[in-house]
Amino acid sequence: MRIGEIAALVGVTPRAVRHYHHLGLLPEPERQSNGYRTYGIRDAALLARIRRLTELGLGLDEVRDVLADDEGSELVEILEELDQDLGRQEAVIRARRARLAVLLAEARAGRLVAVGPLSPELTTLLAGLGEVPDSPMAVKDREVLALLDTVVTETERVRLMTALQGMQEHAGEVYALLDSLVGEEPDNPRVARAAASLAALLPDDLVVHVSDKPAGGLAEVIFADLAAAQSAAVRRPVEIVKERQEGPS
Repeated sequence: MRIGEIAALVGVTPRAVRHYHHLGLLPEPERQSNGYRTYGIRDAALLARIRRLTELGLGLDEVRDVLADDEGSELVEILEELDQDLGRQEAVIRARRARLAVLLAEARAGRLVAVGPLSPELTTLLAGLGEVPDSPMAVKDREVLALLDTVVTETERVRLMTALQGMQEHAGEVYALLDSLVGEEPDNPRVARAAASLAALLPDDLVVHVSDKPAGGLAEVIFADLAAAQSAAVRRPVEIVKERQEGPS
């Protein structure tokens, strides 16, 4: 293998390989008559170990000490470690591609609202939503989900996104219900009916994140673009669920 090939195999840059040569971490291999370095499997195994140790946070001096202790390792042992390392890289790539597939599906359908990495929990939730009708509320919903995915803690995100999965099968009817309230007054009887329907579906965990807060809070962001009747239909279920949580007074 040449330097570019071994670098690509292990997942580093040719510049990093040359740097490790310069520091004495990776011995210089034999060169062909044309002057090119020629690397073998032992070189690849050693380079993979260096990369793995630096990713764990070890300084290069510490890496040198570890490698000095491992000089007696058998080739089979080194190759097995290299194979396991490549397997971990494959798993990471598969997970990234799965998340990318959701982004592609959203983009192709014109529903992409956030360009960037999505958490596994939001990826699963969006995949479960599947194809939804062309709906302004569907777009708004994805904007809110992307915001929550970014601002809440990991523990909160897992709990919240898991709770929302129970609403996936009702997403279409919820979007249609709220879309139909555009242009209506907040005291329209359909607002109360919509609020009751939403309260029956709304997970208790969601209320923690959309509770009323001072201007600029998360609640204001969520309600900002809603029509008056839509805002009333969404705020009332939050109050109903709060009352449900508190129980009889």
